[in-house]
Amino acid sequence: MLAVKPIPSEVEIADVAVVGGGPAGLMAAIAAAERGRRVVLLEQLHRPGVKLLATGGGRCNLANTLPTDEFVARFGRQGRFMQPALAAMDSRGLRLFFDALGMPTHAPDGLHVYPVCEKALTVQAALVRRARQLGAAVRTGARVTGLWIAAGRLRGVQADGGRVAAPRVVVATGGRGYPRLGATGAGYELARQAGNILVEPTPALVPLVTRETWVRGCAGVSVSPARVWIDFARQSRAGIIGDVLFTHTGLSGPAVLDLSGDVAALLAKHKEVPLRIDLAPGTTAAQWSDRFDRWQAAGGAKTVRTLLDRYLPKSLAGAVCVAAGVAPALRPASVPRAQRRTLAEHLAALPLTVVGTEGWDHAMVTRGGVSLKEVAPRTLESRRLAGLFFAGEVLDLDGPSGGFNLQWAFLSGRLAGTASAEAGVRHAD
Repeated sequence: MLAVKPIPSEVEIADVAVVGGGPAGLMAAIAAAERGRRVVLLEQLHRPGVKLLATGGGRCNLANTLPTDEFVARFGRQGRFMQPALAAMDSRGLRLFFDALGMPTHAPDGLHVYPVCEKALTVQAALVRRARQLGAAVRTGARVTGLWIAAGRLRGVQADGGRVAAPRVVVATGGRGYPRLGATGAGYELARQAGNILVEPTPALVPLVTRETWVRGCAGVSVSPARVWIDFARQSRAGIIGDVLFTHTGLSGPAVLDLSGDVAALLAKHKEVPLRIDLAPGTTAAQWSDRFDRWQAAGGAKTVRTLLDRYLPKSLAGAVCVAAGVAPALRPASVPRAQRRTLAEHLAALPLTVVGTEGWDHAMVTRGGVSLKEVAPRTLESRRLAGLFFAGEVLDLDGPSGGFNLQWAFLSGRLAGTASAEAGVRHAD
């Protein structure tokens, strides 16, 4: 375990100061140190990379093998901002980087990249070891309280116990998700101090809370695959296809998590957001109605819920019947046509109303942060204050689950670290 080394009370001199010891910060420190820069990394917790240890359920899904164009598209309209970082190092380059650190990776499904040992601890250890080998000073228990700006120029950072004098600063503090793992939003205050504009942060990749309480009876039930979409005008009905998990408070699972950032942003403007879930993609409401008609014509003693058990988990089948106003114990022949139609519509587009998220304590990533308009994509340098760079989740750029956000953290950290080191060389020249 890395020993705690608080910063000295006197001024410490560096070429590059990195604020934040997560994946982006560690990569930035390594990249700058590889180029011969004197680097001081400041991490407020007792060890760097704590949040990294929790990623992927401890397995650390560190990258995704999608081609660059498809990778960028998964981040939406702002995805093109990351093209310079991807040009400098794509997922293959990232894997080669970790191979060189003695930490080989694999992609069991051909898409999601993990360390071969599937332990996040090995990723964290490899990064810290490399940073220290290169001579980077890793200061833990060091809380940065502000930028050190004098005469309109960046001089370094202020921290508990002293200052770090550095003409280049990389802010890689992450977002606000999982505050128990060190997320405080401190980087946003540094950005504001520099004059950078922020996009209001909201939770993303976070479970959703529904107004409907019947979901509690289905807690732990998963539907795979299902299709989920936001039932608002101008929102795509294509939605997201994937696993949906019912919880004690609402919904989770990969498909819901990937949609949650959009939902959270809408909740900031509306009190509630309507969702629809297609519980059996490929089967329309009309096809469900035809199926019910056949069941009715066939007669028999089987109940509606028993017949639906072929397609849905038992508890969910019963709950959907009740939500549609159909008694689960009825035989199809006893269900009026109007109720059968309603049930068919619920199966094809189950209505649920989201009234909130499970908040920052359960948010895997942050949507919002430092506006991309304020940052140069080729260097990740602030357009407001020369010498100040941003990397990772502190920026207003987030993607779906599946290694996208962690890969962006690594690659943006490397780009910011490289650019800060080269900017230092240009300044010296």
